[in-house]
Amino acid sequence: MSTPPPTGPLVTRDTLARQLHQLGVRSGETLLAHTSLSSLGWVNGGAVTVVRALLDALGPDGTLVVPTQSGDLSDPAVWGNPPVPEEWWATIRATMPPYDPRTTPAVGVGVIPETVRTWPGALRSAHPQTSFAAVGPRAAEILDGHATDCRLGEHSPLARLERLHARVLMLGTGYATCTGFHLAEYRIPSPRVRVGRPAAGGGWEEVTEVAITSDRFDELGYDFERDRPVVVRGPVGAAEARLFPMTEAVAYAERWLVVHRPREEEI
Repeated sequence: MSTPPPTGPLVTRDTLARQLHQLGVRSGETLLAHTSLSSLGWVNGGAVTVVRALLDALGPDGTLVVPTQSGDLSDPAVWGNPPVPEEWWATIRATMPPYDPRTTPAVGVGVIPETVRTWPGALRSAHPQTSFAAVGPRAAEILDGHATDCRLGEHSPLARLERLHARVLMLGTGYATCTGFHLAEYRIPSPRVRVGRPAAGGGWEEVTEVAITSDRFDELGYDFERDRPVVVRGPVGAAEARLFPMTEAVAYAERWLVVHRPREEEI
């Protein structure tokens, strides 16, 4: 059986860059992008074209930031998709490769962040499970000092992005992927968890971290969009895109989560 032809639309680098500008992306700004390649239509050149278009829209003075998470560097005891047999756990812990920002691939965030991670001149932060990658003149300023016991809190690139008044681009993705909301979890009463992972020098380690979850983030995002006239929406390729200030989104999330999704500070 032959494969049916793509239905389009046909999307090019120039198309994407123009639509990003029409959405409101500004040359010289700092942008945290959450992306879905499949949502854009038939992109001539795939993820590389999307990254080039984002950099075109930002210009030489702009900085592009993406999440490059590697959540597979974690305790096999908590794996569920799929789980692995308990008799494997000790061997997996003993042999799991440690995080290397140069070679550890991004997992679960799509092909565009992995493309940014390997882009010429890209930098990547130090956290072994929730790193970010960036291209542009402010990359080092944003990524340096990502504490290895602070996934998405005050000592992560999210807090740097907030201070720099970065904006968030949701390119064909929903609010459930909005990492900026996690920064709010660090500023309100939240449980702590023990997080296992391969140690940088070999072996296995555990650290105590804030328990993060994207549960109800979609609802949070739509309430934010309803209540704050700062979210710009528009088409980019076949996708619906959203663009908004990170500072306002985090501040709204701090208030919303306390009321709508309260959690105990300790577990």
